This record gives sequence, C-alpha cells and structure tokens, in this order.
Amino acid sequence: MNERVCVIGAGSSGIAAAQVLHARGIPFDCFEIGSEVGGNWRYQNDNGMSSAYRSLHINTSRQLMEYRTYPMPEDLPDYPSHWQIAQYFDDYVDHFGLRDRIRFRTEVVKVEPEGPAYAVTVRGRNEHNEPLDPEVRHYAQVIVANGHHWDPRWPEPSYPGSETFPGRQIHAHYYKTPDVLEGKRVLVLGIGNSACDIAVEASRVAEATYLAMRRGAHVVPKYIFGMPTDHLTDSVVARMPLKVQQTAMAAMLRLARGKVTDYGLPRPDHAVLHAHPTVSDDLLTRLGHGDIVVKPNIDRFEGAKVFFNDGSAAEVDTVVYCTGYKVSFPFLDDRVVAAADNKVALYRRVVDPDHPGLFFVGLVQPLGAIMPLAEVQAEWVADLISGVGALPSEEEMRSEIRAYDEEVRRRYVASKRHTIQVDFHRYFAEVQRERRISRERVNGEPRPARSSRRARLPRPLAGRRS
Repeated sequence: MNERVCVIGAGSSGIAAAQVLHARGIPFDCFEIGSEVGGNWRYQNDNGMSSAYRSLHINTSRQLMEYRTYPMPEDLPDYPSHWQIAQYFDDYVDHFGLRDRIRFRTEVVKVEPEGPAYAVTVRGRNEHNEPLDPEVRHYAQVIVANGHHWDPRWPEPSYPGSETFPGRQIHAHYYKTPDVLEGKRVLVLGIGNSACDIAVEASRVAEATYLAMRRGAHVVPKYIFGMPTDHLTDSVVARMPLKVQQTAMAAMLRLARGKVTDYGLPRPDHAVLHAHPTVSDDLLTRLGHGDIVVKPNIDRFEGAKVFFNDGSAAEVDTVVYCTGYKVSFPFLDDRVVAAADNKVALYRRVVDPDHPGLFFVGLVQPLGAIMPLAEVQAEWVADLISGVGALPSEEEMRSEIRAYDEEVRRRYVASKRHTIQVDFHRYFAEVQRERRISRERVNGEPRPARSSRRARLPRPLAGRRS
C-alpha cells in the first residue's frame, strides 16, 4: 500500500493541504491539471477552470483571507487583485518548498474505492501538451481540493425561446473583459457578486444595461466607516446571537447606504445574513446614475426580445448568465459521492462517512474567506491521517450531517447556492473544537461534542499575525 496521501488540485485549498502535510512529515502526491498553482485565482489559468475576469478583486479583506501560517504582505491593498493573489499563492508555495512536490499538467481521471484504499488514475501531458498514457496509483487516503467555482450552472430548464435567441449567451464563467459588451444591449441575470461586477462594467461601455434577478439582495459595501466591512464582523458583534448580528448589520447598512429599494432594486424577501452577501461599492452608484435598469426574472425570449415576469420587454444583443456553479467531482462516480443539487453529505463538511480515508478540503461557501478554513480543515485531516485524532461513530457523523442540513434549510433562502454555506468564525471554531475532541478520542474519553449552533467564535482575526 502506498503510504503517501493523494491531494487533488493545487488551488488555494490544495496548497493549504500540501503545506500542512509537508509540515507534519506526511508524504503526499499533489496533482494539478494546470501548469501553475492558484486555481480559480489564476487569471486565464491553462487548466481551463478559472472564473476570474480581468478586473476581479477579492471581496473579503486580505486580513481575513490570508493563511495563518503565511500572512499577506502589509503593503498589499485591503482588497488585492487576482494578480496579487496569484502572486501570493506563488510565494506561499515557494516559501514552504512545495512546488517540486506538485505534479503539474496531470489530471486525476478517476478515483475508485478498492477495499480500504483508493485506486487513483492520473494522466499527464508532456511539454507539447500531448497526453501521456494513464497510470494507476494506490493510496490509503485521498484529499479532494478541486474547488467549486469552475463548473458553470446554466438556468434549468432553459428559458422558453432562448434556443432561437439571435444574440450571444454566455455564462459568467467565460466572461473575461468588457470589450465583448461594448456598444451592445446587455442583459445580466443574477444579483450575486459576479452579476454586480459585470453589470457595472457593462454600464460603462454598453449601449444599454439591464440587470434581472429572481429575488432582491442586501448589497454590502466593501467599506463602512472607513474600514473594510468584514473587519466589523471581527468585532464583539460576531460573538452575539444571530438576531443581534442581523440587527446590527441591517442598521449599519441602512446608515451607510440607505435602502436598496431607493436605488430601484426589489425589496429583499429575507433578512440580512440569510443569504450569501452581495458585495459591491459600485452597483448602487451606477443604479443611481440610471446607467443600469433593474428587471425581474426572465419569462421568455421572442427573437431578440426578452420578456420579463412583470410583462415588460427589452431588445438585447448579449445575455450574461450569472447563475452560479455546480459542485462537481468528475473523477468520482456518482455511486461513490453524489452532488445532486449541490448537496454533499459530509461530516463537518470534510469527511465522507461512507468512505474512510476520503476527505474534502475547501468545499464550503463561507460568509468570509475559504483559505483559513481550508487550512484548519487540513490540520484536522492531518490529525486523522497520522492517527493522533479519530472520528466518532458513523451514526454520530450522520446525525451531525442531518443537523447541518436542517440548520441550512431553516436559515438560508432555498437555493443551490446555500447548500455548503458556513459562517466563517463559527465554522473555524467548530473545526478547532472537532480537532480537540478527535484527539481526546485517541487519548481518552472525549467530552460530548456541542452543537455547532452554540460554538464559540475564535478571537478577532483582523490584523492578527501567526
């Protein structure tokens, strides 16, 4: 049996897993289909999976996004660009000596359970980009870190008449620069971060810009009171009950920007923090200028005309679908791990109870940044792999999964966007607590695990250095 661990992907989560394994002296193989690290944050990544557009900047501040083991340089702006983030990942990998440990230009084709282990089929490419013969390797443990913002989800079912629309229809995944929108009549569908960014860019170069959506959203600015907004979530408010957090956030948003309905957006049908936040400093201004026209959801297409649910219509040339992404594992058969409707049944969002030794790192959608969460997940996984930590019974794991699913249904609006949602601070504390309890299972009788709903939050992270 190969004692090495298989890590799939060298994006932000995969390199975090590699760093932790390397620091623990646990041998591993990391496979990356592209020729560079960085995953989604590598603009025009040759792995074909990056959704980054040219103007993209992070929506969480660098202090919240940075790895604890390798803080971002202080001279970076509060919200770095994708180029700066990609450079940070390069520096991270080189600082820890990981680059030679990653097999680039190598695709993981299949992962199959084989007794207590896994048969992993990989296929590399040579310097001429020609595929090499596949090879099968065997591992006792596999860490899946292939990301979840690369497989575009189109509207299902498609809108009536869209198949005969004479203009261009693209998904936000394929949008890179605004030149494709110049002089066009553009319709952007969605109210998430990408939809707002693309609509704002379109409004500067297009003949007309329409922003259509199924429901309203709370639009959060990047700065409140002169500081990055997520620094406020590192305050004492983050330790209070959800209702108090919602009241405080709603009050700050009202004070800073007023009501979204004043700008022509529909009234949200949910409270603040009951949906993944939409972060934009520019959208409300462009709406206030009249450069973007708000519309309800699409009803149908008739030739070049798009009809909306309120009966209005607009003639457009280009439609950009900002309709999210599918959680996909092309190397795993659905009979091994299914992700129907973006739901994956994992203990603490990491462990598959049905397949010992199969772990998922970074498969969360936080109110905050993924990188520090992937880092603490990887530490826990390394505990389990090295034997210093142990899992609870299968029934306990399934009970936690059911409790998580129930909480998500209660709190968030029904959407495929919210199936892997977590609160940054609470989940960080949850995994840290699980690490402690998993070690107690090895060293002695553990104390009963508390519900994640009552988890204490860690100390404020903003500005903290490890």
